[in-house]
Amino acid sequence: MARNKRRHSTGFGYIGFGNNQQVFNQSTRKAFSSLKEKLNRETHYHHQVDFLHKTLTKAEKQAIKNNIKKQEQLRTRKTIIVFVLLAIPVVFFFKFFIDKLASNF
Repeated sequence: MARNKRRHSTGFGYIGFGNNQQVFNQSTRKAFSSLKEKLNRETHYHHQVDFLHKTLTKAEKQAIKNNIKKQEQLRTRKTIIVFVLLAIPVVFFFKFFIDKLASNF
């Protein structure tokens, strides 16, 4: 009885990957803990957020939800203001254009 091999040849019907044998013979190169530490470092660097490995209380969860809602409302307000500021000149341009066309007839 032949022993099962972990390594596969690339010629057994996986379409779309070409003949890259690395696709079939991948192995985990880094332990999860090092990736977890890298994620924590990157998020702290970019977003000033630390991942805590503990369960949150109900009050902490509510505070996070309120913070997210506040940020979303601020983002929505900014979007509306920018849209209005950009829409006003466009409306005046179309009004001017239509008036110009109407005066020519």
